[in-house]
Amino acid sequence: MSTLIVIPARIGATRLPRKPLRLLGGQPIIVRVWERVCAMSLDARVVIATDAEEVAAVCRAAGADVTMTRADHPSGTDRVAEVAAQVAYRGHDVIVNVQGDEPYINADAVRGAAALVQSGRFALGTAASPGLPAILESPDVVKVVTDTAGRALYFSRSPIPYLRDPADIGMRDTLLKQHIGVYAYTPAALRRWVSLPPHPLELVERLEQLRALADGLAMGVALVAPIRGGGIDTEADLDRANLRWTETNPPAPGTTR
Repeated sequence: MSTLIVIPARIGATRLPRKPLRLLGGQPIIVRVWERVCAMSLDARVVIATDAEEVAAVCRAAGADVTMTRADHPSGTDRVAEVAAQVAYRGHDVIVNVQGDEPYINADAVRGAAALVQSGRFALGTAASPGLPAILESPDVVKVVTDTAGRALYFSRSPIPYLRDPADIGMRDTLLKQHIGVYAYTPAALRRWVSLPPHPLELVERLEQLRALADGLAMGVALVAPIRGGGIDTEADLDRANLRWTETNPPAPGTTR
């Protein structure tokens, strides 16, 4: 099946200003995400979608396919939909949204989300990894609970599932899942998603996927191995990401950083 991967990059992030252009290992975060996706050797076309010419410029200089989008999109999915509707990017069976702040996302997460849609079981797909109890304390970590078929029931920044009785802590821990920032859509499901107004749940939690769930769209969740590093939303996240970069990309002998 023909697949289009879109990496949305919005310049106006509030928690980490000018996030796409902040440096990770000496290159802008958005370039590192694009490099990561390209290195997966997936059979897909990859394009970066941005609302800022300065982001587009650094991405083009790196060799990326880039398209400009409107600046008023309420979510990354809305930006992806604008790209998928353009004549140059139409005709794909599956559209995948790899968030522009996930430089360490792995191929299993991208393939897993896409495979759920390619199988015909779900109109939407995403990914998650088994979570440790520590994620419950952080509103920056998005949690997801699923049914027995792997369909997402709810996403939240709050602790879910809630532990009512301490005696059930072992069972609770087996249910913890940390969401990973990737989505796959059929073209029809993507169009339906963005035709909806932002839902109050989406606005309260600041989680775009709740718009789709609130309307009854089925979203499958592929369970994959944990991603060390995660997304970058804050200065602390960026510091951790750069530390990991230093650990995994040591300088060549005789050079300095």
